[in-house]
Amino acid sequence: MTGAALRSGSARARAPRRNRAGLGFVAGYLVLLVAFGILPTAYAIYFAFTDAEGGFTGFANFADVAADFRFADAIGHVALYLLCWLVTLVVVVVGLSLVLHHVAARGVGKGLRFVYYVPGALAGAASVMVWLFMLDPTVSPVSFLLRQFGFETFGQVIDPGHLPVLFTLIAFWTGAGGWIVVMHGALNNIPPDILEAARIDGAGVWQTAWRIQIPLLRKWIVYMVIIAFAGGAQLFVEPQLLSQASVGVAGRNYSPNQLSYTFAFELNNVNGAAAISVELLVVSVVVAALFIARSGFFDAD
Repeated sequence: MTGAALRSGSARARAPRRNRAGLGFVAGYLVLLVAFGILPTAYAIYFAFTDAEGGFTGFANFADVAADFRFADAIGHVALYLLCWLVTLVVVVVGLSLVLHHVAARGVGKGLRFVYYVPGALAGAASVMVWLFMLDPTVSPVSFLLRQFGFETFGQVIDPGHLPVLFTLIAFWTGAGGWIVVMHGALNNIPPDILEAARIDGAGVWQTAWRIQIPLLRKWIVYMVIIAFAGGAQLFVEPQLLSQASVGVAGRNYSPNQLSYTFAFELNNVNGAAAISVELLVVSVVVAALFIARSGFFDAD
């Protein structure tokens, strides 16, 4: 047997072992996906189309939820929040990523990446608690700034009309740093020859960013928007804690997720709560599909 044949046989023998190793890594994720993703989703769908006795009700639960006087307001609140959040996320994250990439050669890139990422260490309820402290003019370290805007009390700061902006600030504080690091990594993967050719052709910093870097970041931006939309549509912790801290001033049913919580644990209507959950799932999937289809997310570069 020749050396080439021996090497070919050895490679074929190693392939099954590599496949088994890959399946072993994937298997753990699949178990968690089924246990905490697929099964709960199927369970929610079952409840959404049945009544308390398990009888099939069609879309009756969805109609009942939609007729609730709080439903339209909750949808409107989250829609306005998502508009503020997604626009801010895309514009500021992409802008800061470009700045970070531009100054990285000057030796300050690592420090800025660390500064951007630090707020992400405080997520969820912990981040909201920090912001509750920051937004109270009586104890906030930036109380002078709040008073410059005419806010003298905590209730004035968290007026319902201000909540989309406040929730956007909280979400940006906790989530933008990680995306800036991701975008910076994507920018580093752009071949230097392309950027050098742009400079030779006379393109400035802004032209290079607008015509080369941002288009090459398109798929990463789409991915970021999809994930941010799915997370933002499930807004719950921020308005829930803010409502408790303000004794209801911020609203106990500000978001659809809060309304679902009310249906399940206060009205004992699990089927209505499941209907809201399924609606959020459908909206997130449809929006993700539209972004993917319109952006050519899976197209080969």
